[in-house]
Amino acid sequence: MGVLAAGGSGEASGGRIVVQISHEIQDLIPEYLELVRADLKSLGEAEAREDFEAVRILGHNLKGSGAAYGFGVITELGGRLEQVAQTRSGDAVRSLIGELADYLERLEIVFT
Repeated sequence: MGVLAAGGSGEASGGRIVVQISHEIQDLIPEYLELVRADLKSLGEAEAREDFEAVRILGHNLKGSGAAYGFGVITELGGRLEQVAQTRSGDAVRSLIGELADYLERLEIVFT
């Protein structure tokens, strides 16, 4: 499991981010990604309310789940969200939400 990188950037041609996932968990991936997309929506709503505790909890959950499914970037972004929520920086939270949305938009999964 891991990211196929073109030039070490984690991006394949065309701006896609290609992630290899074990075929053994193939059936779990669509539901997991739907949950992440729901969390993304909840993050945006929590940020708009300046509910940084909700952002922290959602970030913590993403940090804990991403790597288990083969998505290290989700784990990394979740951890960063958890950290910046403690600083109560709306700009930093918005930036990370944007990074997560971009990642999900460009994500391409290859089952191995």
